[in-house]
Amino acid sequence: MKEESFRLQTHELDKLAEQLLHLENELNSNIPVTLWISDLHGEGDRFKAILRGRFGMLYQTCREALPNTFSVDKIQYLTKIIRKKEYFSEENILMDTQDVIFCLVQILKYRLSNLRHRTGDIFPPEFRNTIKRLISGLPVPDQVFEEPILSQRLISHLAHSIRQILLDRILVLGDIFDRGPQPDKIIRILSSAAYKDMVDYVLGNHDILWMGAVSGHQSLVAEAMRITSRYDHFELMARLHFDSSKLTVFAEKTYPVEKITGRVKAKTGKGRSMEKALAIIQFKLEEQTIRNFPEYEMESRLWLDRLAVMLKNADTSELNDAHFPTIDFENPSRLTEEEQEVIDDLTRQFTTNTKIKRLLGYFFKKGKTYHIHNNSLNIHALVPSTEDGEFEEFLGKSGKELLDFIQKTIERTGKRYLADEPQEAKDQALFFYLWCGPKSPFFGKHAMKTFERYFLLDKERHAERSLYWKQNMQSDAFKQKLKDEFGIQRVIYGHTPVDYSKGKQMASADGVAINVDGGFAAAYYNRGHALVHTPYQLFGIILPTPEEMQEAAENLVAAPLDIELIDEFRQPMKIKDTAKGILLKRQSAALLSRIRELTQETD
Repeated sequence: MKEESFRLQTHELDKLAEQLLHLENELNSNIPVTLWISDLHGEGDRFKAILRGRFGMLYQTCREALPNTFSVDKIQYLTKIIRKKEYFSEENILMDTQDVIFCLVQILKYRLSNLRHRTGDIFPPEFRNTIKRLISGLPVPDQVFEEPILSQRLISHLAHSIRQILLDRILVLGDIFDRGPQPDKIIRILSSAAYKDMVDYVLGNHDILWMGAVSGHQSLVAEAMRITSRYDHFELMARLHFDSSKLTVFAEKTYPVEKITGRVKAKTGKGRSMEKALAIIQFKLEEQTIRNFPEYEMESRLWLDRLAVMLKNADTSELNDAHFPTIDFENPSRLTEEEQEVIDDLTRQFTTNTKIKRLLGYFFKKGKTYHIHNNSLNIHALVPSTEDGEFEEFLGKSGKELLDFIQKTIERTGKRYLADEPQEAKDQALFFYLWCGPKSPFFGKHAMKTFERYFLLDKERHAERSLYWKQNMQSDAFKQKLKDEFGIQRVIYGHTPVDYSKGKQMASADGVAINVDGGFAAAYYNRGHALVHTPYQLFGIILPTPEEMQEAAENLVAAPLDIELIDEFRQPMKIKDTAKGILLKRQSAALLSRIRELTQETD
């Protein structure tokens, strides 16, 4: 009996020791090389092209891995070899195949030093053993260096392996849907076998819009379809097997193109009719939600009563469009019978379409209201705040508590959606508020002026005034409040495009606040930003425009990238230096304490 007890204690001791050593290895590993990108807005082909080029990270990886004595020219030469996956000589660069092999091995060793990678998945099988021996400093057959065909193939395999491990994590700060035509392509890339385990996803307001729509909230169904029609994305809906024929017939009959004089953006006649029809349906349904949930305090958005008075009195001098045949002067927010049939048909499709469910299921399963990574708080837009630099209260909650409450609602709604279960009306309505409410962490403006921008002549009434996030992020006191609330050192966010051409920078002077959205979509600046954190540096990348990328491809050169250096570290940053490290240290201490207890028991 005593021997059995001793054997069990020894077994437990070995297991605890194994766990402790694993934790210590993790703590002393380099931080993962992480890429941030935000607000991709349906630009699937562009995202794929830039992702294939790894956002210009190859040069930086070579720079960090190789000795400081290496010149810029030599680093660039090696990056070209890795891109082309073949050896070639270049004037003024005195490196033979053996020199190149040893440099590529050194780069691999650097990237593998944090023990995160399974080498079996990285090295092609033909040279796997040879590469492992080179990395371990063990001898390999002389023919590897002496036979040109062998050295060429080894260089090709080494280059392939390096390209596989340039990135450890990809952090997307939301907004895959709307504007561009290929949100489905972006989701397929992120959820593919090659990327799914390395992606963290923070939800954006346009993602929230579609999530609320598939939950069955009818004003968000109308809004998601209105934006789709506004950009004439009928190919997207056809790929999703979405039938808009009932909507099309109603829209073209009720809102013929020749009678549309408001600021409708769609270019096709079909799109213009659908856009206006959906806008009116959306406004009616929004008003019903606002009245049903007075706690949202959005009464100022009730425009239809005012519109009905203008139409009834034939006083339309403020309007650019006077054709509103479905507005009931006595009950303006009431849907007509045909409008109700249209929105019921669209809602049924949004909530049951299997292709849409596969896409939106990604958001519900993967998406977070916020994410802590290394020492950074990652959010799409903001943490709601007041003019005097306090956290804004909504539904009795503020700061981290508010974001956690929203996350639980999203998870509950997603679970019901994926299981085809009925939704709670208050949960559906919260998605509406998160999309366009002034205290939403996804929006950040005092109002969404969709009605005004469509139909009011006075452009001053179109303005959507940003609230207090931007000014508060210039305050040391507010930034410290965020650090204390979330236990972080930086805040990284997207949502608001940054015009690089006007000298705007991504990071605040102290590097605490970093805005990653540079207008990725054609609807904005057509450029975009990315952010990269390596163990040695934190830097922003101003991405090339599509025109710059095409020109580079035609000339067989790398697309131009501008770099904004935000921070540098003398020693490589380790996991133990991060917020995650604090948790791991606690776990390590608890394991060590238990090991010591067991040791005393066995003495």
